[in-house]
Amino acid sequence: MERVVVVGAGLAGLRTVVGLREQGYAGELTLLGAESRGPYDRPPLSKAILAGKSDDSALPFDPDKLRVDFRPGVRATRLRGGVVETAGPGDASGPDLDFDGLVLATGAEPVVLPGEGARYLRTHDDAHALRAALRPGGTVVIVGAGWIGAEVATAARALGCRVTVVEQAPTPVAHALPPEVGRHLAPWYAEAGADLLLDHRVASVGPDAVEFADGTTLHADVVLVGVGVRPATGWLAGSGLELDRGVVVGADLAAGRPGVYAVGDVAARWSPRYRTRVRGEHWDDALRAPAVAVANLLGGAQTYDPVPYVWSEQFGRMVQYAGLPAAGLPTGPAAGAPRAEPDLPGTRLVWRGDPAAEGRWSVFWLDQAARVVAVLAVDQPRDFVAGRRIAESGAAVDPGLLADPAVSVRTSVAGSAG
Repeated sequence: MERVVVVGAGLAGLRTVVGLREQGYAGELTLLGAESRGPYDRPPLSKAILAGKSDDSALPFDPDKLRVDFRPGVRATRLRGGVVETAGPGDASGPDLDFDGLVLATGAEPVVLPGEGARYLRTHDDAHALRAALRPGGTVVIVGAGWIGAEVATAARALGCRVTVVEQAPTPVAHALPPEVGRHLAPWYAEAGADLLLDHRVASVGPDAVEFADGTTLHADVVLVGVGVRPATGWLAGSGLELDRGVVVGADLAAGRPGVYAVGDVAARWSPRYRTRVRGEHWDDALRAPAVAVANLLGGAQTYDPVPYVWSEQFGRMVQYAGLPAAGLPTGPAAGAPRAEPDLPGTRLVWRGDPAAEGRWSVFWLDQAARVVAVLAVDQPRDFVAGRRIAESGAAVDPGLLADPAVSVRTSVAGSAG
């Protein structure tokens, strides 16, 4: 292998370049980045940068040391056989890049709602522009009560803004959490002085107003949309690669053509663990997947199949979440759960602590064999770390012990000596 092209200069692209050199690749290496700046971390955009605690999240990157031809401001426009077509600033046609190894790390793009002028938060420039617009006493409407919406609401309230969060689902984080879990996040908004409007469907958005499906309008100084992302695969249409909510790859991250791999937000990977296709969309995937893709590109046979992981800082709480709840098998109610609630199909819930009464709590999803398929922890890092390790191991737990906050999570593993 003599020429490798990496498309996308975010964390996944950078880790791919670093991994290639660390794993002994000595050939030509080109990194394309659609933005004009070097690689940077995205999680701080909605956290430290938006809150004014930091101005930059640049990642350590030395193109000369890595012997990489880094091309900022250059994006891939088409994949044709063994060639990547490119465009530079102003959509000026760029050079065609031949390759015998290709890693796709183009990430994702925000889901855009009807209307023009609303803000979206995805890039470094987006974060700084939004921070400049958040002024004490100003009114802010955030469409979407997911991870990003809550984090932006947190920062806006800390800066003295009047905040309203609009969500079409009946509970926050509905894309990831079932209602019986998500409903416990709703009170946090009022506690922080923010309004939360649930079951509100948005028809269109503008720079200073949100129009609802019922014809009413909510005005604001700033409107931000945070209703999810889609993988950046538009340029791959007609490439011959299989596209289905991302670039379809196996557990080896191979994209179905010799020498082509996909990592990070753009990859829709097969998970033997969960027997379904998974799109990570989170920092942990961008960090860990490239090493596997690189190893396989260089002739290895590794599998990438972790328990998905995400964290969120919102309203003074650390929320950590790992797993895929819907992967469990049909089963009955959770043993040891403090209250009877409908379970997500295929799993049972085991609670540690009462979210309605305590600030610190966690909940575990168990499958029919009492294995942990997911865990959510609120200000309970020990519960989370142990739960994630158990989920990774595939070990079964004792639901009764797991439900007892006085017993450590790791002690709940069936057959554990404590």
